[in-house]
Amino acid sequence: MELVSIKPDVYTCNILINCFCHLQSVDLGFSILAKILKLGFEPDIITFTTLINGLCRDGKIGDAVDLFDKIVGMGHQPNVRTYTVIVDGLCKIGKLHVAMGLLKRMAEKGCEPDVVTYGAIIDGFCKCNQVDEVFELFKEIKSRGILNNVVTYNSLIHGLCNSSKWKEASVLFEEMLERNIVPNVVTFSILVDELCKDGMIIKAQSILSRMIQTGVEPDVITYSLLIDGYGLHGQMHLARKLFDMMMRKGCNPNLHTYNILINWYCKKKLIYEAKQLLYKMSSTGLIPNNYTYSSLIYGLCHVRRPWDALELFKDFCATGYLPNVVTYSTLIHGFCENRHLDVAFSLFHEMKVTKLNPNIATYNIIIEGMCKAGRFKDVKKLLSELFIDRLHPTVQTYNIIIDGLSKRGFLDEAYQIFKNMDNNVCSPDNCSYNVMIHGFLRCKNLAKAAELIRDMRCKDFSADNTTLVLVAENKAIVKLL
Repeated sequence: MELVSIKPDVYTCNILINCFCHLQSVDLGFSILAKILKLGFEPDIITFTTLINGLCRDGKIGDAVDLFDKIVGMGHQPNVRTYTVIVDGLCKIGKLHVAMGLLKRMAEKGCEPDVVTYGAIIDGFCKCNQVDEVFELFKEIKSRGILNNVVTYNSLIHGLCNSSKWKEASVLFEEMLERNIVPNVVTFSILVDELCKDGMIIKAQSILSRMIQTGVEPDVITYSLLIDGYGLHGQMHLARKLFDMMMRKGCNPNLHTYNILINWYCKKKLIYEAKQLLYKMSSTGLIPNNYTYSSLIYGLCHVRRPWDALELFKDFCATGYLPNVVTYSTLIHGFCENRHLDVAFSLFHEMKVTKLNPNIATYNIIIEGMCKAGRFKDVKKLLSELFIDRLHPTVQTYNIIIDGLSKRGFLDEAYQIFKNMDNNVCSPDNCSYNVMIHGFLRCKNLAKAAELIRDMRCKDFSADNTTLVLVAENKAIVKLL
């Protein structure tokens, strides 16, 4: 434009600022603001609102609020869009009551909030699990004749479902229909997801049927959620049936859908079906990722085929993928469970060679494997490496070691670690007490077991099933309690 002597105006510059903000280059947006001033134009509220929105999109909410306050101080009058952008940004970082204060300030300044402003507030409170606090605001909006849209209803329904208020969510869903607010694919997906999580698979199926009846076509997310629900409740035949149905309807499964089904096949020890699905997935052009391979490695180890898992792992690495900590940890766990500890140790140190630092979960896996095998020298060595890697044992780490020592008859050593836990960062938990009590009961040291049971009660911990069984077998301990 400039080369052909067409002078841009403020509207041109606003469009360019908006483009940069959508490209997450808000700094370039501010350079255009400088250009506006250089050209002698007066930036308008749209200019500033666009920049505020860009800062919010970049997560720079503090800078956005500072700019908002600055333009108000300069005499610019924010419009409903300006306020809404700031309200939404504040809600996204959990500053809900500050956002509510701004909502009141809007009304005082004669700028009436619209459905989008209210929707941002409602969504923010719902995402912070404060649905009860915002429900009154929702009622107030309705009483003032402001028609809520599908986005607002979706936020509230999601919030109610997350708070296990399924009945209230159902009422709200029916209210949507009565007000002729057509639920969209997001509405139905929320309902399907929450019903599946709560084990109400039949209701989730009916929601899917109702969705199709109302003319809303399920998308890959809706189908994936229901497939996951079937897998969660062990209904693999229905999961596969739905998977095949979505393909017939022309809704192609994505990588996430395949991963869900492969993962559940592996958890149910249906390795053949999982591998067949892997081949099918590859034939459609989808490339397996770390999650895909970790699921298959877990499945093979779960059916006591760790060597097949290792072969798959090597194939995985040969394709150019870099395994992550989860993949290595899954394989190490498989070899530990199948008593191939030297291979597990080799894989553990291979991680370090490849500069992939084991996390505390990886350490806990291999420490547990060594404890079960009675290889306490290796456990001591692993603990030293753990500190070198700047990690700290968790309560689970200590519980694993205490349990391993107790079962091998090293009760004094186990009890010493148990007592030292209070001197460390992590104190004994419910599991720590139960594991230590198990050890004393097995060794018939009823006095010490009774002492720990009394101490456990004082700390509001409870006996697990193993403790209850062992106490029942040693009835003499009852007298000591």
